[in-house]
Amino acid sequence: MKHRHWLLVGFLLTPLSVLAVESTHDGNHTTPHSTDFEQAYQQDMDNMHRDMMKSMSTQNPDVAFAQGMIAHHQGAIAMAKTQLKFGKDPELRKLAEDIIKAQQPEIEQMQKWLEQHPGQ
Repeated sequence: MKHRHWLLVGFLLTPLSVLAVESTHDGNHTTPHSTDFEQAYQQDMDNMHRDMMKSMSTQNPDVAFAQGMIAHHQGAIAMAKTQLKFGKDPELRKLAEDIIKAQQPEIEQMQKWLEQHPGQ
């Protein structure tokens, strides 16, 4: 039970640490000279962090977990797609494909849970 408590605390504090880091810069690391890959990857990361922070607006830890993890998984899928678009290494391309296959069903599971628990 204590382990689960600390896991939840860690999950809830992670976005706060992201905010602390984000507050030290404008969050946009791309420049006019950034490559297409850099721009795509930065957009993936910015979207994921923004959407993860939205989960912090709830007082329900179960809802916060599901919403935050959906955003996290969607970010991982977006980054995996960026890897497939730009990456060349066969091992990392396979990993990107595996990430998409593994995390999409988990997103659907958490979305279903949220639908079954409205108003929480």
